Amino acid sequence: MTPIVIISGPTAAGKTALALALADRHPVDLINVDSAQVYRGMDIGTAKLEPQVLADYPHALIDIRDPEETYSVADFVADADVAIEKAHQASRWPVLVGGTPLYIRALLYGLDALPSADPTTRQAIANRAESVGWNRLYEELMVIDPGLKGRFEASDRQRIQRAFEIHQLTGKRPSELMSHNRLPRYASCRLVLTPHDRSVLHQRIATRFDEMLEKGFLAEVATLMKRPNLSADHASMKSVGYRQAWSYLATGGDSLDSLRSSTVAATRQLAKRQLTALRKLSQALWYDSERVGLEDQATETIVRFMER
Repeated sequence: MTPIVIISGPTAAGKTALALALADRHPVDLINVDSAQVYRGMDIGTAKLEPQVLADYPHALIDIRDPEETYSVADFVADADVAIEKAHQASRWPVLVGGTPLYIRALLYGLDALPSADPTTRQAIANRAESVGWNRLYEELMVIDPGLKGRFEASDRQRIQRAFEIHQLTGKRPSELMSHNRLPRYASCRLVLTPHDRSVLHQRIATRFDEMLEKGFLAEVATLMKRPNLSADHASMKSVGYRQAWSYLATGGDSLDSLRSSTVAATRQLAKRQLTALRKLSQALWYDSERVGLEDQATETIVRFMER
């Protein structure tokens, strides 16, 4: 099978630093695995590298969609397959970097055999949610399919709607139809980076959001809100940080401190979900991203894998 390298971990864990260090030493093609960084105009809030850095360290699958557009898991797998093949044709190492476990799972094991979207069913679900509330639908879904507990939160309307859609179209529990694939599509060196001390990760998350505010994150969101066809209901604007900032700017918000508190809390929850999902990634090698000598140790592992 085609060999690839995966560098993953929760948000703010230090994945990019390792990827750039690896690119300084070896012929690699960097491929983005962050579901928010695919969108143009979403730079500060996604911690996207500065343009000059991206010019020196180009990443495939960054800035490939407008925020009004959809980008599915299937789209990612198709695009990543092309980028991986391109890297191998050029005798370079495909190095996938990012913290979207759903993308990683689909790339490694393929897509689950789920029904296609049905507009009529989706609209009916949305109408009921408008009547009784998304929290009520989430509670009902957890009763219908306890196997979905912990996979997403009551605020994730998109996944709630999709799960109900799958259930209504198939008559089966969504969790019964998910993750049945076991044969990998690629030979992969799987690295997960995260601080050993969870409090360090929490501090990094808070510090990074403060830096985003200083760089003009709210101005970035305000610019996005001026796009005539973009709304808070688009998947891009449901990304952590953008969802909170959109609401803050649209309603006037209580205070900047309140925005900071809610966004940092939501980002911590995102990191927790990422770690939970990554623990299910078999054969992954876990590294303390705060450990001295991490770059040398991880690079040595990658080199051994790619040159075997």
